[in-house]
Amino acid sequence: MPRSVRDILEHADQLAARFENYNPNDGDERDPATLTALRDAVLARSNSERAIVDAVEQARAKGYSWAFIGQIIGTSGEAARQRYGHKSDA
Repeated sequence: MPRSVRDILEHADQLAARFENYNPNDGDERDPATLTALRDAVLARSNSERAIVDAVEQARAKGYSWAFIGQIIGTSGEAARQRYGHKSDA
């Protein structure tokens, strides 16, 4: 839905006013340690997934079957192929 420049500037002014007039409540405070732990866990999961992708690629390059790879990572061979395979493996 197109907006005029005037509409956009008015909306920006409204948002700026909300930001400038914001007074947090006691319940709004967040524990930084909890957020850091969550961020670290997400990063660890991402790194682990990247390591699995690399290991699967190495296993395929060495001729291991999708059935074997699936057994190692706890899925069926078909599920492993669908998740980690490439079109050339289909």
